[in-house]
Amino acid sequence: MSDDERYRRGAEMIRKVYAGDVVVPPKGAMAFSDVMLETLFAEVWTREALSMRDRRLILLGAIGALGEKDTFGIQAKAALKNGELEPEQLREVLIMLAHYAGYPRAAGMLGVVEQQIAAVEKERSEAGDD
Repeated sequence: MSDDERYRRGAEMIRKVYAGDVVVPPKGAMAFSDVMLETLFAEVWTREALSMRDRRLILLGAIGALGEKDTFGIQAKAALKNGELEPEQLREVLIMLAHYAGYPRAAGMLGVVEQQIAAVEKERSEAGDD
């Protein structure tokens, strides 16, 4: 597969992964973005052995364990928008994280999760998806 094909495949997948909330930079704008799209999104996220939901849960665990609140919020919102997790399941992720990554880390993400749940519910109500 050519780099252009990998880039297109990666751009399509990142849009799916982030439920259209991420702006895909044009090819060649930044080497970092090109590599990320051509490898992580074109090659890793498209593998069939795990579902997108499975990958999202792994990612939420890793990001949560690192205490990356902003990135956790982005992933939480995408999981909700893509229908991979319901609000109660996302809250359950924090309960699990608290026991394995520590209460302070998980507690610090409670507000982030609730903000994302509210944001998605608002988007859905404004779009008439209720």
